[in-house]
Amino acid sequence: MKSLKFDHGQAEQIRRGAKTATWRAFDDKDISVNDVIDIVDRVTDDKPQTWQSLGRARIDSVIEKRLGEVTAEEIENDGEHASMEDMLRHFRERYGDTVTARTPIKIIHFTMLPEAEAANTGDEKTTILTELKLYADGGSRGNPGPSASGYVLTDLSDNLIVKKSIYLGITTNNQAEYQALKLGLEEAKKMHIQTVHVYMDSLLVINQMRRIFNVKNRDLWPIHEAIKQLADSFAHITFMHVPREFNKLADAAVNEALDARTTEQ
Repeated sequence: MKSLKFDHGQAEQIRRGAKTATWRAFDDKDISVNDVIDIVDRVTDDKPQTWQSLGRARIDSVIEKRLGEVTAEEIENDGEHASMEDMLRHFRERYGDTVTARTPIKIIHFTMLPEAEAANTGDEKTTILTELKLYADGGSRGNPGPSASGYVLTDLSDNLIVKKSIYLGITTNNQAEYQALKLGLEEAKKMHIQTVHVYMDSLLVINQMRRIFNVKNRDLWPIHEAIKQLADSFAHITFMHVPREFNKLADAAVNEALDARTTEQ
């Protein structure tokens, strides 16, 4: 079973219900929403024989971004750092001087399970969510030009579950839009979601996926066909066009990736 390990002080906070999230850099665990994992208390760090399980937890959300993209609100909600500078110093103490503002991190939220429920989970992933919303967006500064895709997965009450973005290199705006849709659907598939409601502000992509518009651009044919096959693998999927103001989270993810790339150069 996958696990997350905490020092004894953090473990005590988890026991009290005061800590329900963890920030990890250089994380090599393939932890996804709905995973049931073991929460481990490293009672004495250098003595593994003292480590003990606190119980099992269900992963509620996983947000991936660069350390420098963390917002002031996220730092405040975390409660462990007074500022970006304080957070950067802490991560360098924990992971070494190679940590920079460009270092990728995961913000993982979890819920501890009651003993009775945890006992019935076994070592396999339990699927609680079966239906969610996907907000996807892509952007190109130049068209073609530097491009990025971003997507957000929420439950039906719009509670954030996953938010991710990726820099694509030089592409067109439509290619970035399609790539965002593909990545978001792949993430939903990995979570074993059965029903997806897609929301995008690209009227072209939505109407092409609804087969209202034909795909005339040959460069879009391969990804359009791949997404059609992916969409057909869900029990139910809908595509809805929304104004840009209703797609702000995905749009923000795109701009975060583009701005971070600009900062690097």
